[in-house]
Amino acid sequence: MDSGRLQPALYGGLLIGVLSALPFVSAGNCCCCLWVIVGGVLAVYLRQQNSAFAITSTEGALVGLLAGLIGGVIGVILSIPVEAVMGPFMRNIVERVASRPDFPAEMRDVFERAGEGGTSALGIAIKMCVSLVAGGMFGMLGGLLGVAIFKKDGPPPPPPPVPGTVDILPPE
Repeated sequence: MDSGRLQPALYGGLLIGVLSALPFVSAGNCCCCLWVIVGGVLAVYLRQQNSAFAITSTEGALVGLLAGLIGGVIGVILSIPVEAVMGPFMRNIVERVASRPDFPAEMRDVFERAGEGGTSALGIAIKMCVSLVAGGMFGMLGGLLGVAIFKKDGPPPPPPPVPGTVDILPPE
């Protein structure tokens, strides 16, 4: 793996993971996976700053994909202790809201069932799969958006030479 891609993807993934695991802040992901897209854009921005040439949309999508995958893993790992600490507090808030007399009985049942579940290995595995899929897709979108925003003027890098061939230059 090219370290020029890995370091920006790690920084973008770290941003995605931390913001996605924080209580209340993680609600930003309800808006079209906002933090995942922002992490993909950040990764492309950092990759573009380290490159002398304008990066291609393929490169941007790859860096965004890597950032989304890394962010998904970091987010799930960080959410485990955060949920353990914040769980009782959040249950208390939900109980207060559900105990109001004007609260619909059907929604009260949904809230009670949701509050019964704990953090299980199956729940973490499902959360990891969903985070990887959503992180990968929206990270790529963020990477493509980052390429469009931070595009450098100038030609793209020359294609790599094909092994076993000789470049013939025209006479001067």
